[in-house]
Amino acid sequence: MKEKKKTYTISLYSENNVGLLNRVSAILLKRHINIESFSTSPSEIEHVFRFVIVVEVTESKVKKVVQQIEKQIDVIKAFYHTDEETIFQESALYKVKSSSLFEERHIQNIIKKSQAKIVTVSPEFFVIEITGFRHETENLRSQLEPYGLMQFVRSGRISVTKEKMNITEILNKFNEK
Repeated sequence: MKEKKKTYTISLYSENNVGLLNRVSAILLKRHINIESFSTSPSEIEHVFRFVIVVEVTESKVKKVVQQIEKQIDVIKAFYHTDEETIFQESALYKVKSSSLFEERHIQNIIKKSQAKIVTVSPEFFVIEITGFRHETENLRSQLEPYGLMQFVRSGRISVTKEKMNITEILNKFNEK
């Protein structure tokens, strides 16, 4: 029986050293795995960064990838989780022609219904921000396109696990070294 592909979130904890992203990308490239989403930020431990990589693969493939990633010298620990095991969101910004805000009353209803907020208004454009799931940010983008969508950008996934990961203890030991 053929194994089914699923969406996995890989969490990688590391020092923020030059070249790690290239090596991780090479691991994924070698296995023909496309990155669906990528983000990085400091973790809860000083000088340790967390990379969040979203991929769609089989479980056996994600296990092998995580094992390979952990072999990288800069990597402290790597984990993988399914969507059901995480709480995740993405953020998006939409730059729209200002004339539509004042001339098209319907756009205000779209913004309100999507629970987005206007973060800035100028004579030429206004910017809307939303945080949610990918389908929500895409839905708002498609609704705003007819009103003069000038720019659109979406962040990579950010996520936390539902269960305790014990990473803090591992990172604290690392930090003591």
